[in-house]
Amino acid sequence: MREIVLDTETTGFEPDEGDRIVEIGAVELFNHMPTGKTYHQYINPERSMPQEAFQVHGLGDEFLADKPKFAQIGFEFLEFIGTDSVLVIHNARFDMKFLNAELRWAGMPLIEDHRALDTLAMARRKFPGSPATLDALCRRFSIDNSSRTLHGALLDSEILAEVYLELIGGRQPGFGLQPIDTGRKSGASAQEAWRPKPRPEPLPPRLTAEEAEAHAAFVGKIGEGAIWHRYD
Repeated sequence: MREIVLDTETTGFEPDEGDRIVEIGAVELFNHMPTGKTYHQYINPERSMPQEAFQVHGLGDEFLADKPKFAQIGFEFLEFIGTDSVLVIHNARFDMKFLNAELRWAGMPLIEDHRALDTLAMARRKFPGSPATLDALCRRFSIDNSSRTLHGALLDSEILAEVYLELIGGRQPGFGLQPIDTGRKSGASAQEAWRPKPRPEPLPPRLTAEEAEAHAAFVGKIGEGAIWHRYD
């Protein structure tokens, strides 16, 4: 099962009042596992960036001036998300109204609402009465979001992917027992047709220098027969 975790950044809150998308970020999951494939694009909104939006996103008119307009990247974006992948979005109604407004203005096919899976609604059902912002869910699940000083679409998508996997029960909610359907029309089996891809950039280590030193001291006490020495 292919899923796309995505986020948009905009100039404001209402496309019908002239607000536009300035950034799209998306992360591909397959059977709830990141494949390493992402989509990221800054977009010229064809209007000035309000000061309050600049303070949130850090994207100004000068930076966005030479970026492509949505009509120039719309089909590329639609190709990435495909026609039937589930779209995992935090506060899906907001992003979907902007995406479909941009697609409509560009004369492109709209995205059907039923494809969106709203993690905000999921979190509110799972933790009623508790804060359900992305930052609050990161704190709940001990997900490091320290680099999220400004709202950025790709970073927020990567963080949301981790939050989503926690909301559904961890990285392997089905314990790998469900049949795999890649949606490919080839003679090869699903397992042969798809393999996880390495991340383009390794995740930063979460082990502190003190923890690494303590581990080395512990292994040293066990002696040369310790299993860890086999992988030095």
